[in-house]
Amino acid sequence: MPTFDVVSEVDMQEVRNAVDQASREVGTRFDFKDTGSSIELAGQELSLRSATEDRLKALQQVLEEKLVRRQVSLKALERGKVEEAAKGAVRQTIVIKAGISADHARHLNRLIKDLGMKGISSQTQGDQVRVSGKKRDDLQGVIAALKKEDLGIPLQFTNFRE
Repeated sequence: MPTFDVVSEVDMQEVRNAVDQASREVGTRFDFKDTGSSIELAGQELSLRSATEDRLKALQQVLEEKLVRRQVSLKALERGKVEEAAKGAVRQTIVIKAGISADHARHLNRLIKDLGMKGISSQTQGDQVRVSGKKRDDLQGVIAALKKEDLGIPLQFTNFRE
C-alpha cells in the first residue's frame, strides 16, 4: 500500500547562511551605517535590533530576501511585536516554526478526508501526518490538493513509498 509523509521542516543550515549573508550586507550598506543594526540567530530564534523602526523594517526585508533566495519559506517565520530597547533603539524577535502542530495536523486530516477520495486514509504521527492509499495516482491527487491549500505553514512531502 503506497504511503507518504506530510512534514513541515526548515533547513537550519540555510537559515544560518541567510543570517550570515544578511549580516554582511548590513555591515557594508551605507543606509545601515551607525544604526547599530544587527541580526542574531540563537537556536530557533532570530533577534533583530536597530536604531529606528524604519531601519528595523529594512533589516527584516534584507533578511527575508536572503531567506527566499535560499529556499526557506517565509511561512516558517513567526514575527513577534516590535519592542522598545535601551537608548531609543527597537528590537524584534522572530521564531522559526518547524513541525506540524496538533491543530494543523487535525486540519490536514480533515482536508484529506473532505477530498472524498476512496481508499485514502491519514493519521498523525508526532509532528507529521502519514497518508496512505490504494493507488499512487490518488496519493498524487492528495499532494496536489494540499499544495493548493494555504495552511500558514510550509509543507513538504517526503518518504513516498510503494
